[in-house]
Amino acid sequence: MAATLHDVAKQAGVSIKTVSNVVNGYTNIRPETRARVQEAIDDLGYQPNLSARSLRSGKSGVIGLVLPELSLSYFAELADAVIARAATHGLVVLVEQTGADREREIAVLSSPRMRLTDGLIFSPLGMGQEDAGFLEVDYPVILLGERIFGGPTDHVTMRNVEAARAATELLLAAGRRRIAVVGAHRDETLGSAALRLEGYRQALEAAGVDYDPALVSFTTLWHRANGAASMRALLESGVGFDAVFGLNDALALGAMRVLQEKGLRIPSDVAVIGFDDIDEAQYMVPSLTTVDPGRTAIAETAVDLLVERLALGGREAPRREILVDFDVIARESTPG
Repeated sequence: MAATLHDVAKQAGVSIKTVSNVVNGYTNIRPETRARVQEAIDDLGYQPNLSARSLRSGKSGVIGLVLPELSLSYFAELADAVIARAATHGLVVLVEQTGADREREIAVLSSPRMRLTDGLIFSPLGMGQEDAGFLEVDYPVILLGERIFGGPTDHVTMRNVEAARAATELLLAAGRRRIAVVGAHRDETLGSAALRLEGYRQALEAAGVDYDPALVSFTTLWHRANGAASMRALLESGVGFDAVFGLNDALALGAMRVLQEKGLRIPSDVAVIGFDDIDEAQYMVPSLTTVDPGRTAIAETAVDLLVERLALGGREAPRREILVDFDVIARESTPG
């Protein structure tokens, strides 16, 4: 049978009220008492009744995290960082994925499931700037990503243009002048692909290198298979290149696989750089040079902003747009 507040109180040697205060995050409890209660909770596997807790306090202690897909390492690692940060605030995270489908993203904002949460961290890929009005909801939302700017919510995002420019500049500094891009999106004017392609073009222009559209490979999804397919298409086209910029690490890893299959050496024949700094990038052979876009900072900032919004209790406060810092991580797939 599931453990109850009474079971926890009995094991910890405290009152049920004390256990309730610990579960609900009250601070006026002695550290040694809190530790004893938490130990009993862990030992017994006690799970609070969120519905009852919500009725009593007006808060569930749960926040939502809506992501396009967890099969992409970037989003899986982002979710991990959000969960870790939420735990420091005593919050549980309810994760949902939308498949980057616009209708599902819009629907989740008004879903009855949101009533189980106190607020939402939301990363859309299907929605666009014209959909900003759907973010006008009666609970706090922290927006991630590059699909909507200037909307009605706090927004945490990365410096896509600057980071992509820095990635391209690293390749240029290594003497590479024919830099292929894998992962561009056709007709996209706002979004990660468009912003990173803009950074690439800025770096070329500053270096006096002509932009060659034949070096830009377009795809839809940013998975390894798409990176591999794009690289095969580039090689079959006969266009010459001495470097590859994968607009995310998965694309870069797929491209690397095909380059190695064709007998091309990395980085002596073709240098490769990615974007995201997913965990496996450092364990590839060769290890992948990439951009750390500040994923952990994005997760932690988003959670902290949401906690601040929850503390306001619905009171108005200025919306904030925060861009986190990035770093270029040089590894074996680029010279030097």
